[in-house]
Amino acid sequence: MSRPWHKYYPEGISHEIELPLLSLYDLLKQSEKDYPFHQAIIDGDKVFTYRELKKAVDRFASALFRLGFRKGERLGIMLPNCAEYIIAYYGVQRLGGIVVQVNPMYQSSELEHIIQDSEAGWLICQQAQKGKFERIRFDHKLRFIFTDGQPERDAHSFGDLIADGDTRLPAPNIDPKEDIAVLQYTGGTTGRSKGVMLTHFNLVCNIIQTFAFSGGAYERPGERVLSVIPFFHVYGMNCSMNLTIYAAGTVICATGFKVDKILEIIRKHRPTHFPGVPTMYIALLNHPDSEHSGIDSIKICNSGSAPMPVEVMKQFERKTGAKILEGFGLSESSPVTHRNPVRGLRKPGSIGIPVPNTDSKIVDLETGTREMPPGEAGELIIKGPQVMKGYWKKPEETALCVRDGWLYTGDIATMDEDGYFYIVGRKKDMIIASGYNIYPTEVEEVLYQHPAVAEVCVYGVPDPYRGETVKAAIVRRQQVAVSEEELIQWCSDRLAKYKVPKAIEFREQLPKSTVGKILRRSLIEEERVRAKDGLRKDEHGNQQKNE
Repeated sequence: MSRPWHKYYPEGISHEIELPLLSLYDLLKQSEKDYPFHQAIIDGDKVFTYRELKKAVDRFASALFRLGFRKGERLGIMLPNCAEYIIAYYGVQRLGGIVVQVNPMYQSSELEHIIQDSEAGWLICQQAQKGKFERIRFDHKLRFIFTDGQPERDAHSFGDLIADGDTRLPAPNIDPKEDIAVLQYTGGTTGRSKGVMLTHFNLVCNIIQTFAFSGGAYERPGERVLSVIPFFHVYGMNCSMNLTIYAAGTVICATGFKVDKILEIIRKHRPTHFPGVPTMYIALLNHPDSEHSGIDSIKICNSGSAPMPVEVMKQFERKTGAKILEGFGLSESSPVTHRNPVRGLRKPGSIGIPVPNTDSKIVDLETGTREMPPGEAGELIIKGPQVMKGYWKKPEETALCVRDGWLYTGDIATMDEDGYFYIVGRKKDMIIASGYNIYPTEVEEVLYQHPAVAEVCVYGVPDPYRGETVKAAIVRRQQVAVSEEELIQWCSDRLAKYKVPKAIEFREQLPKSTVGKILRRSLIEEERVRAKDGLRKDEHGNQQKNE
């Protein structure tokens, strides 16, 4: 089937590519066979070649098997980006187990839900994390493996397991299309988080789709990928860790985004690829040393997880010389579905075009069955081999999200005449004021063009007359003064009257997720609580009682 975006595929990239039936472990095995002495991991002072990595993975898998871990069992990995995460991840995949992704910043109630729901019988974490579990009573036994500290009577040492293990393993027994490799829990902004079931086939397909669509931007071997996006996030797991292993590249582990530390890593290790999110690029852009940081070693900066403001992209590229390629994905699609081509037509502000073997369209918001013409907004839906098997133990919610093979994303988007897609908002984030639909990202784009604005998040607040009205939370650039009135006038000169913010709140920082995504829902919830308590904030962000 021909789609308008196919004519913009760079030369040499097929619309449909061969997708092999491989397990995730097979990717590591092949890279070790081809490039045994190439650097696989840099984690601080720890460096692993592919031969050393595979040996550690096999020894860990062997020890885990001797302890009774079997195919289909769930093991939670609750670690920052580190060599131990990668070894544990591939060790579990070798045995046909299921990795449960666990954010190390989660607290007891969040951990209780994920461990209980997934029925994970094993957890790998740092020893200090154990205290979070002391008040939780699970319906099943949970066995701990610590990556640090002293061995405990009721827990195993990660280092000891590798030291005690060997390379004797049961024969591989994995059906890539059916066997779940990862339970990726969603953020839970619409309720309790759900476990997205991603098979080996889902994840391997998406790795190969992304690699092929890069059009040679990923060389094999040789790429050095700055991995600051957490591996426990689907973006960090597949687009940073797994893709690099497939490409026989070097994973440069970074824990947390602290801009000075990241610039130091860039100067020292000279990465060639940097998967990031918009807030990271904003922080680098505003750093006084970014032009002299050695960032010119980076060929490609990928941006995902949230819309990239066009003005930020332009300023970053002018200042650093690096090219930012925006794309789109979600946990339910392993994650990549769309990307701007590395070679060929790139449209700043768009998420690009569907990657090979992927179909996409915009459908009406009411029924989800009528395809919208170019330029008309509707819900973005996707079909391809990267679409999840379903939600763990939630067949009804799976049926709502995946219909006739199409994944309904919940994102509102448009497609232009060339087949390039643009995200304009989430269905649940759309502001409806006096009957008008307002997409927050459209207002944010205008505010980002103002020289005083460093970060912005636009959201709807209750209004007794309009139903909802537009509000913007803004972080000002350092040493740049601007008033609420000036910014409202700025918007009035550039937007229809109903889209102009009626209130602006200046803040020191905006709430963010672990990958740096601005949390619009947190601001909306703050507003709800504030309204309930009869509070407002003054221009300095201090709480004041409403009169």
